[in-house]
Parts: sequence; C-alpha cells; structure tokens
Amino acid sequence: MSATTPATSASATPASATPASATRRLLRAYPTLLRVGLSSAVAYRAEFLVWMLATTMPLVMLAVMSAMAREAPVGHFDQKGFVAYYLVTLIVRQMTGAWVAWEMVQEIKEGTLGLRLLRPIHPLASYSAESLAALPMRAIIALPITIVVLVLSSGKDLTQDPLNVLIFVVALAGAWLLNFAVSAIIGTLGLYLESSLQVWELWMGCFMLLSGYLIPLSLFPSWLERVARLLPFAYLQAFPVETLTGLRDRHAALAGLGAQLAWAAAAWLVLAILWKRGVKRFAAYGG
Repeated sequence: MSATTPATSASATPASATPASATRRLLRAYPTLLRVGLSSAVAYRAEFLVWMLATTMPLVMLAVMSAMAREAPVGHFDQKGFVAYYLVTLIVRQMTGAWVAWEMVQEIKEGTLGLRLLRPIHPLASYSAESLAALPMRAIIALPITIVVLVLSSGKDLTQDPLNVLIFVVALAGAWLLNFAVSAIIGTLGLYLESSLQVWELWMGCFMLLSGYLIPLSLFPSWLERVARLLPFAYLQAFPVETLTGLRDRHAALAGLGAQLAWAAAAWLVLAILWKRGVKRFAAYGG
C-alpha cells in the first residue's frame, strides 16, 4: 500500500455516532455530493464524451444485424425490431453504467483513499454520488435516442403495457445498483490484489458476450441462452431491454425484476463485507 497519512481510521464515523445520525448526515450531504459530482462531470466533459462514445457498440451491431434482416427476419427480429432493440440497449447502457473501479484502484494505489476515509461521509456514498451525478449528462444523449426509437419503430416494437413501462424504469435503477456494486467490488479488490483491474476486464468481456449487449439472448443457442439467463449479466442489459421492447409479458417482467433486485442485494452484501475487511487492511498498512 502507498503510505500517505500515518494513521487512517478504518471508519470515518465518530465512535459516538449512531447509525441513525450517520444516515441523517448522509441524507443532508448527498445533494451537495451530487452537485459537486455534476460540476466535475461538466468540467471534464471532453473525458466524459470519450466514455460516452466508448459505449456506442450497439450502433455498430444495429448496422450489422439490420443488414442481415434486410431479406428475412432473424429469429423474431425484423429490421425495425433490431432498431428498437439496439437503441433501447444504448439507452440502458448510458443510464446504468458505472465505472468506479478505475477511480477506486487509482486512489488505493496512490494512497489518497485515506483522505476519503477521514471525511464524515462513507467513501462508497461519495463514489455513488459521483457516478449518479453523471446521469443528467448521459440523459442528454439518451433522450434524443428515445425519440428516434419512437419515430423509427412507430412505437409498435415497444411495450404498450403501462406496468411494463414502470418495471422498465425500476429495472434501470436496479441495473445501476448492480453495475455500481460490481464495479465497486472490483475496485475494493484493489485493497487485496495488485491487479484487480484484470478482474474488471474479465467481467466486461463476459458482460459483452452474455448480457444481450451485442447480440439478443434469444438468438443464442438454447443451452447458451439458458446459461446466460442464470447469470447476473442479463439483468444489467437484456432484462430491461426486453421489458421495454415487449419481449417479456407482465409475469416474466415481474419475475425478472425480482431476480435483478436479488442479484443487486447480493452484490451489495459482498461489497459491504469486502470493504469492511479491506479498509482494515489498508489502515493496518498505514495507507
């Protein structure tokens, strides 16, 4: 570990503070954290734009799959079906992505994580606020795409069920929670491993292949589709996309939402355990 401060407490919360007072303090501070995060996203808008452009692979796949569907449908997708699927995929990725692992690993290596630990707000709350604060700028991109989906598909490839639309909105929140938790878990692994970002690269490789991000899961061989739907990747991408594009009925959408939130809860539990133990190691080494 990099030495910065000679003694870093494993918890920045004063011993006399109760969980209720800590929660009240967080709720008061969180709007300010969001404003600071938004200001940072605006200040570094060129870097932010690069990140945005790095998530446009669905547009490439849209061109490829639309060309394949020009003569005949591919599975149950015609050209307009692919337009709806991949543009909604792009919306979901823009509104649910979280890449906090990079920042966490950098701060661990430089020892500056110790500065966050000295603040009265939990570092994971600060990281989450910084990640959430970027969403308004992403929405500036996602909103025009939503309009394009509606115009090009005439709405026929989107669900007409109000409940499914509501489930989609909740699923966006669930996907962000799961994305952030996994990214933070891998960032926290930097407290244990020198090369935790290699775990991130492996995770992203599996995400690209098994989430429905590049190819709809329904076009996979049946055995591979079943495997993919058992893993968390589908609940980051395929589940919300299929819900909005009408590929899931109410029952399937509600079942998918339950599974997604269960994965998110499990990921946050793992994050809490790894964080608590990892910060103790960081403090013990004088990080």
